Amino acid sequence: MSKQDFPRVLCVDDEARVVEGLVLHLRKDYEVHTALSGAEALKKLKEVGGAAVVISDMRMPAMDGATFLHHVMSFYPDATRILLTGEPGRDAAIAAVNKANIFRFLTKPCPPDQLRAAVEAGVMQNRLIRAERTILKETLIGCIQALIDVLSITNPVAFGRASRLKRQAMEFAGTLESGDFWQLEAAAMLSQLGYLSLPTQLVEKLYYGEALTATEKTLARGVPDVAMKLLGNIPRLEPVMQILAALNSNDEQVARLGEGTTALGARILGLVIEYDSLVTQGHAMDVAVQTLRQRSARYGSDLIERFATHLGAGGGGSELREMPLRSVVAGMIIMQDVRTQMGTLLVPRGFEVSGTFLERIRNFGPDLLSEVVKVLVPAPKAAPVTTERSAAPAAAAAR
Repeated sequence: MSKQDFPRVLCVDDEARVVEGLVLHLRKDYEVHTALSGAEALKKLKEVGGAAVVISDMRMPAMDGATFLHHVMSFYPDATRILLTGEPGRDAAIAAVNKANIFRFLTKPCPPDQLRAAVEAGVMQNRLIRAERTILKETLIGCIQALIDVLSITNPVAFGRASRLKRQAMEFAGTLESGDFWQLEAAAMLSQLGYLSLPTQLVEKLYYGEALTATEKTLARGVPDVAMKLLGNIPRLEPVMQILAALNSNDEQVARLGEGTTALGARILGLVIEYDSLVTQGHAMDVAVQTLRQRSARYGSDLIERFATHLGAGGGGSELREMPLRSVVAGMIIMQDVRTQMGTLLVPRGFEVSGTFLERIRNFGPDLLSEVVKVLVPAPKAAPVTTERSAAPAAAAAR
């Protein structure tokens, strides 16, 4: 096994001799990186793509260990955090536990066998967290997708939109190097769940931005509560529910979310939902983007500009075609509303064709199946480029 296949450990201390001692005891079994300050360590984590274990001194100038490890917890939640301190006082311990959820305390000078045992336990903890996350993501996302496919039959407006929002949000997250962001993916798919409580006609009015009666406004205001009640009994869905709850928070509350998974997911999804609403209601893309720029207090100017850049580069070689509805295949995106002769909306614009939908259209009449529709055919995906190390704070936060 090459050195780069070893678990990655980052050692942080403002005293070079301490760092050198840690490296001496760990370099045989681990890929060890070092930094002499919290700021330098955060840059190093970005460069190498995170670490299985992060060991930090408590007393450091500018940024103490508790503060540094709190940032690590926000951006790299899988990393096991170990605090190294020469003064294991009560106040330092309380600050570290409260701010950064410390896994182990080590005191200076730390015996080599104790150091290696703590790091080994930290690596095992990191592996357990990553394995649990993978199982959770694959199981949860699969179940949610099956649920959405079924619900799209009964409410194509809301759940067709959910499919579109998921695609847009994940594509944008990918440009931020946050493609493996299961919390955002799940939140996007579930963002329309509360609309199950509304009549289909009302959902269409909301979809197209039409004027509502006083009664309809009251019903629409209850949508977030319905979603929270439906999701509240599902275990391990807390991070997803936090993102969804933030969608209905005011600008100040969203700004106070700070950094990390929930904050980034809430801002991405909120931005995509607002953009989708503006475009659906007939606004041109440049007008929609200009409107979003007025929302910098909520989303941040940098994220809005990156979203605008992403939209400008959108398409990715995708091809717009026209074909009979019976000829569409999974993965294509239907770019227009498809209605029955009675005017009932079967498929909303932006709906991504799924296997469930292909089963469903077998029940459509021959006239509807012969109807020519506009579809966006995604460009073939290029083979992934393998790199030894690639990540960023945003990517780590998405884990």
